[in-house]
Amino acid sequence: MKTFVEIDLENNGNYLKMLSAISKLSGLFSESSIPFINYRVAENIFCRSFNADNLSRSDTAFDANFNSLGVGLKTFTCPSSSSLEKVAEFNSLSRILSRLNGKELASKLSEFRNERIDLASRTYNLKSSLYHIVARRQNELILFETDYEKIDLVNIYGVKSKTASLQFEDGKNSYLFNHSKNTLYRRFIIPRNAYRFPVEIIENPYDLLLELFKDRSLRVSKDKLVSGVNYIILPLYGFRKKQKFVFEKSGLNQWNASGRKRDYGEVYIPIPIQIHRFFPDFFPPRDVAFNLKVPSGEVLSAKICQDNSKALMTNPNNALSDWLLRKVLKLQEGELATFEKLNSLGFDSVIIRKTDNENYSIDKAIIDSYEYFISSE
Repeated sequence: MKTFVEIDLENNGNYLKMLSAISKLSGLFSESSIPFINYRVAENIFCRSFNADNLSRSDTAFDANFNSLGVGLKTFTCPSSSSLEKVAEFNSLSRILSRLNGKELASKLSEFRNERIDLASRTYNLKSSLYHIVARRQNELILFETDYEKIDLVNIYGVKSKTASLQFEDGKNSYLFNHSKNTLYRRFIIPRNAYRFPVEIIENPYDLLLELFKDRSLRVSKDKLVSGVNYIILPLYGFRKKQKFVFEKSGLNQWNASGRKRDYGEVYIPIPIQIHRFFPDFFPPRDVAFNLKVPSGEVLSAKICQDNSKALMTNPNNALSDWLLRKVLKLQEGELATFEKLNSLGFDSVIIRKTDNENYSIDKAIIDSYEYFISSE
């Protein structure tokens, strides 16, 4: 595959132009001669330039989906030839990790990291992956691609335990785990053939902004996420003695309910009563069908069902279980969904985005998203 710089230069070169433009405005944030580029800005510029799907809002292992290629996007200052950069956080798994050390800890970290890469690949139908790097030095940007591979569990070696961290390698890359931050870092090395281009930082960017906004015809974005208007968060769990758990005979495990014989695909996503109280017009009325697009691009027929409109279901019902239980959670028929499983994969809720009353989309949402969402109302 060609590098993204090569792809950009063969087209209109807008990616490099936008990176250069935002770098020139570094004086708004810093007096340093090293260009400043916020990582969210870098992600948005990349996705806009290459017409890639932006996955960063989903907090998944990849930041973008470019034609079924999972792309990890990194921008960082790099005065030397390499830099240690964060690749994963494991705050929700800290209790498990805190009991381990040495080679055992390195192996468990690698398992968790690999599971999240597999989860993202399944969810978004990704066939391969790589990292795209924008490294920043004094008056210069350095762009290159490097591997985005799972950690080789069989080949972990060079394990060094320290009070604050754990270091290890797998024959391809070197890693460091910070105990207090529950964060895994990987060392990125700048190759000799990286693309470099100079950046001239504007001395007084404020004058430029004043001149720019004299044009009152500039459009203001109207596609921002507004809670209850174009998105909500739904939990995949309930509470028992203040502890999260997945219902054993309803919700994701509705197929396990007592009474009549049930199909293994019989599931629904619970809708808490607070959602209907706070946002009564977000969903169509009960039993009215609407389109629900999953991250892989498939569109399911869905509706709100059951007493008090407490369930989000699809028709056929197993379409939801095929996506959420089989593809995302990788559960076998007859295997219960558990909060431990959700926690190990780094999500416990789903985000529902609304285009209009007939078209919605669904994606996974990070741990504690629902509590944060509902507490802000």
